[in-house]
This record gives sequence, C-alpha cells and structure tokens, in this order.
Amino acid sequence: MTKKTEELEEQQIIVINNISPDSGLKEDYRTIVACGDIEEEPAAQIIHSLLYYSQRSNALTLPEEPVKQESIEFVISTCGGSAIEMFGIYDVMRHVRESTELVTYGIGKVMSAGVLLLAAGTKGKRKIGRNCRVMIHGVMGGYHGSLSNMENEIAEVKWIQERYIENLVNESFLSEKKIKTMLKKHVDVYLSAEDAVKHGIADIVI
Repeated sequence: MTKKTEELEEQQIIVINNISPDSGLKEDYRTIVACGDIEEEPAAQIIHSLLYYSQRSNALTLPEEPVKQESIEFVISTCGGSAIEMFGIYDVMRHVRESTELVTYGIGKVMSAGVLLLAAGTKGKRKIGRNCRVMIHGVMGGYHGSLSNMENEIAEVKWIQERYIENLVNESFLSEKKIKTMLKKHVDVYLSAEDAVKHGIADIVI
C-alpha cells in the first residue's frame, strides 16, 4: 500500500452532533454535515474539515497532472447559534472557495446564522431542499452588569448586526435596505426555498 493510498483512506467526513458516517464511503467523498446549533465545538470541526479537504485536494494533484476540480459538499440544517462562530466558518469558506468548489445544501431548516453559511457556497452550486424553511432575524443578546458594560455590549451587538448585513448583501441579491426592512419587523422572517432562490441565498431547489 502506497503512502498516497493510506492518506486517501483517512477519515473522510467530520460528523456533527452524533450523525454516524457510512463505513462504505468512497475515497473521493468530501461531505461535511452540520446539524444542530452552531457553537464553538462543532464550528471547530467544520473549520477543520473545510481546511483538511481543501488542502488534501491540492496536495494530491501532481504537477504534471491536469487540474481536477475537487468539490466539497457542506450540508446545513440548523436553527442558528453563535454569530461569532458563524463568522469564523464564513471566513474559512471564503478562503476555501478560492481554490475549491464549495457546494452548499440547505435541508430541513436554515435559520439565523445558517443563512449566511448557505449563501456562502460557490455561486451556482448552492442548493436547497424544496421543503426547507429559511429564517432571518436580528442579532440577539443578553445584557447585565453596570450601565457602561451594557452600553459596551449593545455596541458590540450592533457591530455584529451590521457585519452580518454587509456579508449577506455580498453573498445574495438582497440589498442592505431590504434586509434592514426585514429586521425592523422585530419578528422571525420566514422564507420558502423558492424565496431563498429569488433572493439569491440559494441557486437551485432540489
């Protein structure tokens, strides 16, 4: 067995929230499944997977070989989670998609922090289940302590909200004005799969 073959037989998928991998996965299987809340530990697993698959794709292409596009599939089903962890994943996705096709799938529910991650896939390769529900809402936070501390925390939440809007504008057809109008309702704004495609959050209904 060659060293390259041994490398190909290494772990093929990072599993999030107790989803078990199929023992018969193909060698070229490059799928990340993120189900559940986007928090520190699963975010770290997702980031590790994105970088691992991206680097491996580049390393396994010999100089004399034609460049083969090795895609990474990222399946998302989440009610949301930490905005800061979302930004961490998003920045890595932006880096990875420069050299590797990143196919995103929204299934079941893509809400809050998950919306930007779905939209961050390679344009034309962002897919969404026909029964998937997409939800956008404002950044939420809890405040306690002194008045100065609360003012500081509120300023941070405002920064997170503005950066979220800015990035979603860059990844979709939504304008800043449109997103802010949605958020001013102070309720969860739900979209169908077809609406998500219309707004440029996804490209294809499956």
